[in-house]
Amino acid sequence: MTEELRCFRCGGSLSALSLPLSRRDACPSCSVHLHACRMCRFFDPAVPKQCLEDDAEEVTHKERANFCEWFSPDPNAFDPARAGKSAAAEAKLAALFGGAEAPAEDDGDDLLRKAEDLFR
Repeated sequence: MTEELRCFRCGGSLSALSLPLSRRDACPSCSVHLHACRMCRFFDPAVPKQCLEDDAEEVTHKERANFCEWFSPDPNAFDPARAGKSAAAEAKLAALFGGAEAPAEDDGDDLLRKAEDLFR
């Protein structure tokens, strides 16, 4: 029995897609391109080109679709720890910028008046 393919970014099931994955296939859950280094079994961030296949051409954007002939989807490409770190970072970013409310109407009018005064 083969392992179920999961999206490298969101962990969503890719069972609805037919194999082999084409260059244009995208995750049904998060719409990320799947024919990408991060989804490949040869991807390894610990090696210089981040690819275990010596004959593969270097790809600079590891999460974008590419034309690599060595591409082979990895059922273990999804890393829940990495996804957790990403979610935590997004939550911190939302807390940092999401708490700021848009200025009130009066503040906007006041700012407009100040800007107009600069050019008088």
